[in-house]
Amino acid sequence: MDLLAELRSRKLLAIIRADGADTALACVETLVEAGITALEISLTTPGGVEAIAKARSLYDPHILIGAGTVVSAAQADEVAAARAGFVVTPAITRGAHRSIELGLPLLCGALTPTEVVAALDLGATAVKIFPAKLHGPGYLSELRAPLPDAPLIAVGGIDAVSAPQYLDAGALAVGVGSPLLGDAATGGNLAELTLRAQTFRTTLDV
Repeated sequence: MDLLAELRSRKLLAIIRADGADTALACVETLVEAGITALEISLTTPGGVEAIAKARSLYDPHILIGAGTVVSAAQADEVAAARAGFVVTPAITRGAHRSIELGLPLLCGALTPTEVVAALDLGATAVKIFPAKLHGPGYLSELRAPLPDAPLIAVGGIDAVSAPQYLDAGALAVGVGSPLLGDAATGGNLAELTLRAQTFRTTLDV
């Protein structure tokens, strides 16, 4: 599977930071039913590795299930064993290096041009510009001027209003956490999560 092409087509990567594995799985199920099919379960979720393994066992490969906030090499090994389809890191971490060694597609966190180039030189499939909200959509346009072929994903502080602006600025996709998940990440209303998911899909035309 061409992960870049799939993310470019789906446009939205849901970032799930939940209070436990069961809550994370409930969010995954709700989002998939709402038509959001690229999901990242953060390892800041207690039982996150187990949630990834369970989610992967429930859905066919068309549903993209990745591991987020992979910092250490040991975490990379754990999520590989859980059959995560890709790894997301907040920076160029030991987990990023280990993911490349394991052959796992890597969405590597970076912010500055130097970090973007370093992530691509490491072998990242795409670079997660984080926190994107710090400089806004215009920053992606500026980055792409000297790095026109760099595959960038905007993450951090992106809501349904700003998401299309990042795509227009050159992001191939946006990663969205709390503005999408809301209180569902702590056991809140899943019906409202469905409504938020529908709003994002309408806004992004996916």
